[in-house]
Amino acid sequence: MKFNPADKIQDLQYFGEFGGVNPSISDSSTYTFLSAKTMFDTFEGNADGCYLYSRHSSPSNLYLGQALAAMEGTETANVAATGMGAITAAIMQLCKSGDHIVSSRTIYGGTYAFLKNFAPGFGINTSFVDITNLNEIEASITNQSKVLYCETVSNPLLEVADLAALSKIAKKHNLTLIVDNTFSPLSISPAQMGADVVIHSLTKFINGSSDTMGGVACGTQGFIDSLRSVNDGANMLLGASMDSLRAASILKNMRTLHIRVKQHSKNAQYLAEKFENDGIRTVYPGLKSHASHDLFKSMFNEEYGFGGMLTIDAGSLEKANELMEMMQDKNLGYLAVSLGFYKTLFSAPGSSTSSEIPEEEQKEMGLTEGLIRFSIGLDNDIVRTYQEMKNCMKAVGIL
Repeated sequence: MKFNPADKIQDLQYFGEFGGVNPSISDSSTYTFLSAKTMFDTFEGNADGCYLYSRHSSPSNLYLGQALAAMEGTETANVAATGMGAITAAIMQLCKSGDHIVSSRTIYGGTYAFLKNFAPGFGINTSFVDITNLNEIEASITNQSKVLYCETVSNPLLEVADLAALSKIAKKHNLTLIVDNTFSPLSISPAQMGADVVIHSLTKFINGSSDTMGGVACGTQGFIDSLRSVNDGANMLLGASMDSLRAASILKNMRTLHIRVKQHSKNAQYLAEKFENDGIRTVYPGLKSHASHDLFKSMFNEEYGFGGMLTIDAGSLEKANELMEMMQDKNLGYLAVSLGFYKTLFSAPGSSTSSEIPEEEQKEMGLTEGLIRFSIGLDNDIVRTYQEMKNCMKAVGIL
């Protein structure tokens, strides 16, 4: 039977302390013990079902972690306060001074800045590669390489990683394959194609309401235990812990994720086809013109579509800004970073979410000044939305 991530979430059953249909929220920072020995055993990691301190774990965080692990098909998961909290902890847990990382060059600007500017201070260096060029990837691996890092669908250029091929390369060279799946929850399940660690910024599609931050690392029990270790666990010691109230909120929102992803994908597919037919340079994995359209189709869970992210090129930053301001004025969406909201969000990544990447490197990877990244919303009448967007494009001279 084919793995269906939404079914795995649906099959979970949690009851609250008093029979509530939602699990009770553990609104405590610390937990009491009936004996001193149990406290000692918990510190040592030898007391299942006992809680120590909420920076380590809490019932609410564990419920959310279980749901996310079920969604990705991993043994378990550990949630963090932000997506970057999950990313940086996973990398720091796996890499020490002198180690090397091979990473996609087209990744979220915050991740790029961490790998390029921050990690070298700890003696961890990164080679940035074209993730679609398997020969370049393999040629970049050294004896010091420990991690192969990519995004399933890259931010913001929407390149698609061949996860099965990357997994083979990682296993051949004894690397840990970390895949950020933020852009494609449910649509693609990286662990089913050999990813060792699957990352999400829960802030985005999974939570879906742009009211909280969160992150998760999904992986083996051994790896997640190492992140939580009181002695040398990166999540425990770096302190990027999620609040229990936020964990409970995100868990509730996960129950509608499958409905939302389908609508995001449906609307994005419609707009992408219309924009392309209008002669606008449009990038969307659901278009046959996308370089990795067939690859995406070979990996995706079809009922969830090609995701809610697309880009267009307005030709210049001036036109891009004028268009975005006009669309916001017409209530077609918001000029804002982030993604996965019920309203369409749009931004020019070269001057926002990817601004950490030097301008010359942006040009090398094909990130043009006029590029607009859209996170397509849940509009009920997407035909009307398209017509109004088209009017805005005509008004600013893009059409």
